Amino acid sequence: MAVPLETNLPAFANDISDVARMMLPGGSDAALTHTHAEEDGFWVERCGYGGRTLEWRVRPPEPDGMEREAFALLRKRLMKRAAKQCCYYLLRNATGHAPPWGALTGIRPTRLYAERLADGDPDPERTLVRRYDVRPDKAALLGEVARAQSPYLSAPPDAVDIYVGIPYCVTRCAYCSFKTETVPKDPRGTDAYVDALVFEIQQTRRMMDEVGLSPQALYVGGGTPTALDAPRLDRTLAALDEAFCREPGVMEYTVEAGRPDTLDDARLAALRGHPVTRVSINPQTMNDSTLELIGRRHTAAQTVEAFARARAVGFNNINMDLIAALPGETTEDFARTLEAARALGPESLTAHTLALKRASRLSGDASYVAVDQATAEAMVTMGMDAARSMGMSPYYLYRQKQTVGDMENVGYAKPGRLCVYNIDMMEETVSILALGAGGISKRVRRDPREGLRIERAANMMESRRYIERIGEMVGRKRALWGISP
Repeated sequence: MAVPLETNLPAFANDISDVARMMLPGGSDAALTHTHAEEDGFWVERCGYGGRTLEWRVRPPEPDGMEREAFALLRKRLMKRAAKQCCYYLLRNATGHAPPWGALTGIRPTRLYAERLADGDPDPERTLVRRYDVRPDKAALLGEVARAQSPYLSAPPDAVDIYVGIPYCVTRCAYCSFKTETVPKDPRGTDAYVDALVFEIQQTRRMMDEVGLSPQALYVGGGTPTALDAPRLDRTLAALDEAFCREPGVMEYTVEAGRPDTLDDARLAALRGHPVTRVSINPQTMNDSTLELIGRRHTAAQTVEAFARARAVGFNNINMDLIAALPGETTEDFARTLEAARALGPESLTAHTLALKRASRLSGDASYVAVDQATAEAMVTMGMDAARSMGMSPYYLYRQKQTVGDMENVGYAKPGRLCVYNIDMMEETVSILALGAGGISKRVRRDPREGLRIERAANMMESRRYIERIGEMVGRKRALWGISP
């Protein structure tokens, strides 16, 4: 059941509804009301619910020499934030519910922390606790992540990251909401996709040379890149080498080998034949019954075998992704997964919390009952403790909507083993050229007068349409950088 909403700022209705869903997860028959007014030099937000009302006053920002468009965006962002805070505190008073992240519903709470630092706040953690009701331990976690990221947030103006998307998977996981496709049974069925991707790689390098862009990180994701067979994977990586790896070993180069059952000797040989510096082997869980339930056709033993093979061929920077609060799992089940990961000894670990996205098969499964907030939080804490016991520290963090227990996703890494691309992508400090089906390129620009400006150009989602319109995909990137076709 949803929460009825009445607001005189319809542009913010979805954002205010996010707060309502977080505070009233079971829905409500009573309406939440919100009005915005400008009185005596203040923005005045007034909210009502269940016979309770709350008024929230905020001093609007001053232009301070900002360009008109940038200032308009700043006003919009701060006005939306004020409306959400008013509704949050009203519902907190009405329900007694205090989520761990307080009034924050966005996916990048680190952005707000950095914003406070940039404004000269001597104690952003204290501000987040007092102003946004963030729990002290979560504010401290943000501070730790911000300190880890600090050396990587000032990239050269010509720097750009390269993302390459392979849209295929061997099966579709029950929790997956991505636009992925089952890999064709006949490997030749992927030839047209690889052909188009190689063309886009070559044309992107040409464009980079025209405008003077230099790659600093390369990330091959999906989908599951290793769903491609060894010859087609090798051809793709060879094209990437020629285009972007002009100084082998200098640039961070990650390939997701997410499904352990795809990481055979032939594919590993293909990966080692190129300057790949980091691979990700993602079991999500090390409990076979859960793997079967969520639709992953591999076992925990296959994860152990794939990890050992990757080590044997020389990979010394391996990441593992795990998910807390998977269907049917208890804290004991998650503890077994963490212990198995500890025994393998990866260099980095990403501890996700299950998100029930509408586009996933799991969200429509009436038989699935999510774990309660306390259990989800216990699992997330276990993940943090396990990562720290392996000598890792948190270096990037993000949140998702519909996450069980309103928990977060955190990347941990040993010293010197963090993934720069993950920081760049999440903090949006570096432009990204995204290649392949479903890729979204982002041009990031910062200016004292214009502030942060991000422009995007998306590739077609479906591989068939991507292949058919590959010339247009190249043209969109060129237009994003102001280059004629």
